[in-house]
Amino acid sequence: MNYNLEQQEGAVPIKMWTKGVPVEPEARQQLANAARLPVVFKHIAAMPDVHLGIGATVGSVIPTIKAIIPAAVGVDIGCGMIACKTTLRAEDLPDNLGPLRSAIERAVPHGMTPHRRGRDQGSWENPPDLVDQAWSTLVDDFEALCEKYPRLRNTNNRKHLGTLGTGNHFIEVCLDEGGAVWFMLHSGSRGVGNAIGTMFIELAKKDAELHQRNLPDKDLAYFEEGAQYFGDYVRGVGWAQQFARLNREVMMKNLVATVRQVITKPFEAHVEAVNCHHNYVQKETHFGEDVYVTRKGAVSAKKGELGIIPGSMGARSYIVRGLGNPESFESCSHGAGRVMSRTKAKKLFTVEDQIKATEGVECRKDDAVIDEIPMAYKDIDAVMAAQKDLVEVVYTLKQVLCVKG
Repeated sequence: MNYNLEQQEGAVPIKMWTKGVPVEPEARQQLANAARLPVVFKHIAAMPDVHLGIGATVGSVIPTIKAIIPAAVGVDIGCGMIACKTTLRAEDLPDNLGPLRSAIERAVPHGMTPHRRGRDQGSWENPPDLVDQAWSTLVDDFEALCEKYPRLRNTNNRKHLGTLGTGNHFIEVCLDEGGAVWFMLHSGSRGVGNAIGTMFIELAKKDAELHQRNLPDKDLAYFEEGAQYFGDYVRGVGWAQQFARLNREVMMKNLVATVRQVITKPFEAHVEAVNCHHNYVQKETHFGEDVYVTRKGAVSAKKGELGIIPGSMGARSYIVRGLGNPESFESCSHGAGRVMSRTKAKKLFTVEDQIKATEGVECRKDDAVIDEIPMAYKDIDAVMAAQKDLVEVVYTLKQVLCVKG
């Protein structure tokens, strides 16, 4: 048995793949709160990157019967990773990766301009054809959502499609152990997904005030099948997850095209491509029961299924193949997981620490990205060791270039 079992009275068990990995008491309490909900099925699975989140713990897999907890899915709906192997080799990359990073930063909107300071650098002013083609597959369902919830119309939607975002979202150029070049990026459903998530979390809390009297945490308010907003939430979250998947695909196409402008040697991309969510909900069958599985900071790891587990911007990342472990609801971790808050990291570390920790990586090395310093994350080797019965490593990637949101 590779997991630790925690059991409390009046709650489902919690199975924790955290051997050799620190877990803060606040995260344990969040898991315990979720385990007391009457709609949770069988047990909760905690991944080795588990850490404190809002409402539900990041790095948790929560199966529910005929109900969904919007705050467990969160507001970065459909956030996840895409990676593709190319036919480029390490020796095909230029010695100086600075111009390539600059070209990527110009090609893909990233970051965010504070309100009232002019046009947002993190969105398109005039979306290119690639974006409009993808948006055309989303727009009808979005219009239907907006008819019922007009506040969603006034969000960053079309102009955020094919953009990176902020925080821990990134674009990387990596090398695998055989010297092949990979492109990898991390993003989700951007402003519109955030608006959908925030709105339904508020509606769930209002609903809970009327119907769910004994919630251990008001952020764990849930919609039950047949309730007023349940069907609308399922449609909204499904749409945001599709937006997130297309967002990553559009960025990857843009990234490949940009690299081709800098590296003139012809190459193929998408040789082995993976596009996986790690903040989402979907209906699945486990232990003979149809349940809604919410993976908040967790990746589907069905037997033979490929997934991506990134380390921090100074550590290795992994392309993995799922082992289909039923006890984890066929899931694995979504990364290394934070060991400290962004605020604490900024207080604890300096630009000099950031420069040293990201030696050999072409990336920003300034005070605005100290909160993403590798030391703010758990040891990815310990995280991988703790889940050896959930996934097997197919490729080990080391980044040589990183663009941060």
